[in-house]
Amino acid sequence: MEAIIRAAKNEKWPAQIVAVISNRADASGLDYAAAQGISAIVVPHKDYPTREAFDAALQERIDAFSPDVVVLAGFMRVLTTPFVAHYAGRMLNIHPSLLPSFTGLATHRQALAAGVKVHGATVHFVTADLDHGPVVVQAVVPVLADDSEATLAARVLEQEHVIYPRAVRAFVEGRLSLVDGAVHLIPDQVEPSLQAPAQ
Repeated sequence: MEAIIRAAKNEKWPAQIVAVISNRADASGLDYAAAQGISAIVVPHKDYPTREAFDAALQERIDAFSPDVVVLAGFMRVLTTPFVAHYAGRMLNIHPSLLPSFTGLATHRQALAAGVKVHGATVHFVTADLDHGPVVVQAVVPVLADDSEATLAARVLEQEHVIYPRAVRAFVEGRLSLVDGAVHLIPDQVEPSLQAPAQ
């Protein structure tokens, strides 16, 4: 989240980050957002009896800002199908693996246990199928012989901070869209390394 806020400001994106919303009052990103003059809001999931009730309340808070895009960043809750459908084609997430490999949690442990030679991160559009939305862009990192979960995670996180802001920027500049389930991405002439995967 911080990487996206910094990139939007430093690169003068044609967009305004209007709010940062968390289900946890102790999320450190709230303080950072507030310090940047961005509305920082908490919608505690424990205040709602069901996942559906929480998602409805969250949607109401989000929609009050009329966002063009919703960007998940460290939001660790499974979202309901109606919530996801409401933001179809305009909600992005990043996952610390090369999807469709290693969905869910403990992705770096999964990668090390599988003995893969490369690992990475994936920016994708959010769908009701957890960690399986259409892929926007991926970054690949090598898995080294002496890697631990921590060292591998750090290498992946470094790439997440590169590809996620680029993907969000492409969306707000009108270069990224989802049409009939297919990702359409026009690379920035300045950053040709951001390209959609082959369909």
